[in-house]
Parts: sequence; C-alpha cells; structure tokens
Amino acid sequence: MNRSFWQSGHRPTLACAFLYFDLSFMAWYLLGPLQVPIAAALGLSTQQRGLMVATPILAGALLRPLMGALADRIGAKRAGLLGQIIVIAALFGGWLADLSSFGAMLALGALLGVAGASFAAALPLASRWYPPQHQGAAMGIAGAGNSGTVLAALFAPALAMAYGWQNVFGLACVPLLLTLAIFALCAREAPAAAAPKRLADYLAVLKEKDAWWFMFFYSMTFGGFSGFAGALPGYFHDQFGFDAKTAGLYTAACVFAGSVMRPLGGMLADRLGGTRSLLAVYLACALLMAAAALNAGGAGAALALFVLAMLCLGAGNGAVFQLVPQRFGRELGVMTGLVGMAGGVGGFTLAAGLGAVKQASGDYAPGLWLFAGLCLLAWLSLAGVQRRWRGNWAAAAARV
Repeated sequence: MNRSFWQSGHRPTLACAFLYFDLSFMAWYLLGPLQVPIAAALGLSTQQRGLMVATPILAGALLRPLMGALADRIGAKRAGLLGQIIVIAALFGGWLADLSSFGAMLALGALLGVAGASFAAALPLASRWYPPQHQGAAMGIAGAGNSGTVLAALFAPALAMAYGWQNVFGLACVPLLLTLAIFALCAREAPAAAAPKRLADYLAVLKEKDAWWFMFFYSMTFGGFSGFAGALPGYFHDQFGFDAKTAGLYTAACVFAGSVMRPLGGMLADRLGGTRSLLAVYLACALLMAAAALNAGGAGAALALFVLAMLCLGAGNGAVFQLVPQRFGRELGVMTGLVGMAGGVGGFTLAAGLGAVKQASGDYAPGLWLFAGLCLLAWLSLAGVQRRWRGNWAAAAARV
C-alpha cells in the first residue's frame, strides 16, 4: 500500500471496521461448523441441517439493505454498535435458552443474520474517511473481515467437543464483547456524511438490466463462497465420515483460500480486466465442481478441488466489485447493497439446496453438477454481455 493511503483517512477506524466485520462474520457462520453435533443432538435430517445452516445467510442478505439505510440515517458507527449488541444478545440467549427443537435453531439463525448485515455498516464506516482514489483499498481492507469464517471453522468444533455445542454460543460472546468495546472507543464517524438512500433510488437502479446481471454474477461468486462455507462441514462429515473437528479443519482450509483471494482478485481484475477474470473464474469453477461431483480420489482430492474452487470464487468476488463502479459509479452505494443481498440469497440457495439434494438422492453429486452447470451458464451469459459492455463503457474499455 502506498504511503499516501496510510497518511489519509483514519487508521483506528479502518482497523475497527475490519475487526468488527471479522468477528461478525465469525458469528454469522457459527452454525456451519457446529452443524454436525447440533444435528446429532436434535435428530435433524440432512435437509433440515442444510436449512439451519442456510438461514443466517438468507437473513443476512435480506437485512443488508436495511442496515445500509440505518447507517445512512444514524451513522455507520451507531448502526454497527446496534447490530453488534443484537448479535451478542442472540448468542447469549442461545447459550441459556432451550434449543432442543429445529424451530429454535432457525430462530437463532435468523437473529445471527444481523451479523451478516455488518457488511453494510463496516465498509462505509471505513471508506468514507478516504478520498476516492483510496476508497477501494479501504473497502478491501475492511472487507477482508470475511476471514472470520476461518475462525469459526477452526475453533467452534474443538470447543464444542470440549464444552458442548451450546456453550460455544456463550464463549463466542467473549471476543464479541471485547470487539464491541474497542469499536465503541476507537471508531469514529467520518466528517462528511452520505446522503440517505431512498427506496426510489433502488427502484431506479433495478430498471437497468445490467443491475440484474451483476446481481446474478455475484450470487454465483459470493453465493458459492458463503454457501460452500456453510455446507462443507456437513459434506466432509457425510462423504468421508469425518468427526466435526476434522471436517472443520478441512473447511477452514477452503474458506481461508476464498477469504485471502478476495482482495487479490480485485487487484488481478485491475491488471487483466474484470470480465476476463470473471470468465476464467466461472469456467474454472464449472470444471472443478464437475470433478468434485465424480467423487474420485478420496478426501485429499476433494479438499484440493474445493480449495481451488474457493480460490476462484474469492477472486470472482473481487472481480465483480472491480466492474460495478465502472458501470454504476454514481449509484455505487445502492448497487453495493443490492449486489451484496443477491450474493447472500445465492449462498442460502446453495447451502439449503445441497442439503435438499442430498436428502432426496442420497448423494451430493447432483447438487455439485447443478452448481457446475450454473457456473457454465454464468460464463456464457458474461461472454454475451461482454460485447455490449465494451461498446457502452467506452471510458472504461481498457479495463473491461
């Protein structure tokens, strides 16, 4: 990062935004690595387990525009504090409450969706401190907090084995409370407040066909990342007989690959072009998921294929947000909310769908084939609209 970036903005706020986002993503993803012991304790079917894991993803997607609107009106810091308090209260309640039913787990998952909406508070809190030429870097640093999924995958299963899965909710409150205190003391609101977004702003953007294309493309990349992050602990458990801790370690390797690749994907898209990067991502993911569906080579081969696929999906996340400002520079805030929501909906569909397919067919292969086919569809769609984009985006043609 060049020196001018570190001299601009407010570094404590940038660090707080990253920390808040990181721990929020940990809480958002917590049911994923705990799904095996929870399903065993509650007697859940594979389909119910998939829906339980997918519920926070969907809730977070739907709450992102609301969190963004709240951040516009009361400030990103206050919105973040409120969201963090709700998440801590949900985890504390989950620790003490009777969670012996599937409905109770779905209710907890819906509340944890508030943690997934943290995206809409953390990124503007950080980026509004920086001039336009450095806002992308600030958003990239704050957005790297999606690595919180790795923390959950690494530590939640081991803590569940040592103390019981429900006590993990109480233990998770400790780092979240520390983060809340640091965030409250050190984060500051940027002096220049953004104008609140109106419903009409969202409706106006939705009239543009390109908005729907971007939502579809991100539903594949971030939807693939978040959906597999939630589903892989169950996949490794069912497919290879792993215990929850081993399945969590395998999943952690996959989600770590996708997390670290997101900011690198944006840089790669800057060099190669956003559409070229995305075309490579979709084609690679289609091939990798088709290979995973064959289930040849055992757990080691499956791990390698999913790590490579998550690397591609992480790069795709960065590439989509390299392209969005070129087409919707003036509506970037609105598009960020809509595209982020679409990514969460894609993640819910994938995580819940894999569980449903496994329940119906007894195998994950049809679900993986379906995802591979959708990646191929995304590749064909992007190849088609690329020609029109190059013609319409004359000012950005060199980067598209």
